Amino acid sequence: MDLDALVARRRAGWERLATLSRQRRLGGAESDELLDGYQRVATDLSTVRSTAPDPSLVTHLSGLLAGARLRSSGTRTFSWDLVGRFFVEDFPAALYRLRHWWIITALANVVVGFALGTWLYYNPVIENTLLSSVEVQQLVQSDFESYYSENAASSFATQVWVNNAWVAAQCIVFGVLGLPVIYVLWQNISNVAIIGSLMHQHGRADVFWGLLTPHGLLELTAVFVAAGVGLRLFWAWVAPGPRTRISSLAHEGRTAAGVALGLIVVLLVSGLIEAFVTPSPLPTWARVGIGVLALGLFVLYVFTLGRSAVRRGITGDVEASLEAHEAPTVG
Repeated sequence: MDLDALVARRRAGWERLATLSRQRRLGGAESDELLDGYQRVATDLSTVRSTAPDPSLVTHLSGLLAGARLRSSGTRTFSWDLVGRFFVEDFPAALYRLRHWWIITALANVVVGFALGTWLYYNPVIENTLLSSVEVQQLVQSDFESYYSENAASSFATQVWVNNAWVAAQCIVFGVLGLPVIYVLWQNISNVAIIGSLMHQHGRADVFWGLLTPHGLLELTAVFVAAGVGLRLFWAWVAPGPRTRISSLAHEGRTAAGVALGLIVVLLVSGLIEAFVTPSPLPTWARVGIGVLALGLFVLYVFTLGRSAVRRGITGDVEASLEAHEAPTVG
């Protein structure tokens, strides 16, 4: 076969396919032309491979086919069905599949937090090196309580939501490195332990738990989920199992990205509770009950929808057909 003659004869068709593949919107006739061009290029590629396997031409044609395939089948438009599927299947499946990571993370943080808080309670001299007596009194008597009501509820909810989403994002983004996640968790749990011990020392334990519990149960759980997923991301390249390190990291990275999106909604709920329920005039038992209910619904969500989705083979990763569009190559 005369390779130069083939290239000269088919170049215009190849260039047209490349143009259609890059075009954002295709009409009906253009879509048909794209599919027809795909079939023609696939035939050309087969011919070149079987008669004159020039590596550079094979690579070029393979790239054209990959771009056309992505354009014809990989482009998706927004659909509420996709959103519904994400929250009914993909997100809970990821949470359930990774449950051991975030549950162990949560338990470890609770144990460390209580241990640190108890130690600080019986060693108040340590806290005196962090805050002056005036600052301690200000925190215990007014600052801790007023923090939840000094700003308008709507703006406070937004502020809390953004702050907590940033903390969760750090846990996931820096998860690949491992140690930064531990540092972020330590910062959060040590702050809670320090304030908690001070409130207990000054007889304000009821205020501390009454204000922390309504939103804190769901909020801290979301942070622990993010941290657990981040640590799993770290472990994906440390111990990839049967996958290659790159493949394992890509798989868990895609799942982590989905979890991050889902946690935005979870943290929005906890932010609304913190802004509208925590400082409300409701009795303490009612506010705490709302917090317990929110956490209970989250756990029920994970262990019903998540378990069901995992049993159907859903992992929280993207569909296998969308993981990558690899161009066929020789050999």
